Amino acid sequence: MFTRRLPPPEASFFLLGARGTGKTTWIQEHFGEAFHYDLLLTNESLRLSRNPSLFRQECLAQPDGAWIVVDEIQRVPALLDEVQHLMARKKQRFVLSGSSARKLRRSGANLLAGRAEVRSMFPLVSSEIGDRRPLDEVLTNGMLPLAVTGARPAAFLKSYCDVYLREEVQAEALVRQIGPFARFLEVATRANGQTINVAGIARDAGIARQTTQEFFQILVDTLLAHWLPPWKLKKAIKQVAHPKFFLFDSAVARHLAGNAHLPLQAEERGFLLETMLLHELRAWLHYHDREDPLAYWKTHDGAEVDFVIETAKGLVAIEAKSAKHWDNRWNRGIDALRERLPKGVRAAYGVFDGERPLHQEGILVLPWRQFLTRLWDGDLLG
Repeated sequence: MFTRRLPPPEASFFLLGARGTGKTTWIQEHFGEAFHYDLLLTNESLRLSRNPSLFRQECLAQPDGAWIVVDEIQRVPALLDEVQHLMARKKQRFVLSGSSARKLRRSGANLLAGRAEVRSMFPLVSSEIGDRRPLDEVLTNGMLPLAVTGARPAAFLKSYCDVYLREEVQAEALVRQIGPFARFLEVATRANGQTINVAGIARDAGIARQTTQEFFQILVDTLLAHWLPPWKLKKAIKQVAHPKFFLFDSAVARHLAGNAHLPLQAEERGFLLETMLLHELRAWLHYHDREDPLAYWKTHDGAEVDFVIETAKGLVAIEAKSAKHWDNRWNRGIDALRERLPKGVRAAYGVFDGERPLHQEGILVLPWRQFLTRLWDGDLLG
């Protein structure tokens, strides 16, 4: 058991997160005595789909203020109408977990009109497990709980990716044919950590451009992927305007791209490090109820900063490299950003796979593990 960083809310909430991130375990820890519905059970989801009013009748038998858990609420989105009625009538509180917001939106389901906040469950983060693994092991095994604790992480990850194709896409009827989506998935995930050329992905996967765009949206909606937007200066300047595409976990990215059977390659290592850091940054912001925009910055002449976080005290710029030694040429992007915002960048960090921190041209360069420790201690963005 790991102590997760997500604190339990006091009022009704949605808990969204990809399969295998630990939602059910967290719910059992904090709401183990609650009245529980598991819609992953076929007989349960069919029973309530046929007659959603049964859900209301059963919940009415529970006392006022009671907690009621509904796992995988997207399986029977009609239950949300009943949930809203019960919240208003009996002041009952609900934990509504799910691994996809897509089916809820497509069905036009009532999302409770803001009566329930939305919380996210990410894979494990470094501070939850006290990670002492070498960087290459972290990148190849990732941060899903069963990949961290299991004896055979590669076998688990292979099964996990197969299950996602079957259960999250095929069983949810998000695509009509699984074959084209599987081809798209392998091509698209090889572009993990990069700006996306949709036309190129469509051509390589042998599918239409519009279908490709829809498939990307499916990955985002099923919480397998995230778009990192470009950060834009307030004054006009020519810069890259397309978002970067990231899978939610570095190991899942390798498996979906078909690279898991190969040794970790130098050309993928940097993108996977960025994937891992993005996951930690997003989790830190969310678990601390921070709405600070997280983006990247790149100009057309090649100056780039991997992560730009717009905090209330100013910008925090972060550049990551998977190398053992820091090259001062990698400061170029942060230097270019500082030239354009001489008073706007309050802190700049480099992250690398070296052993000792160094201070170079106003940039604090930290070994990746020290960077994550200081992040979760509140020293970097607090």
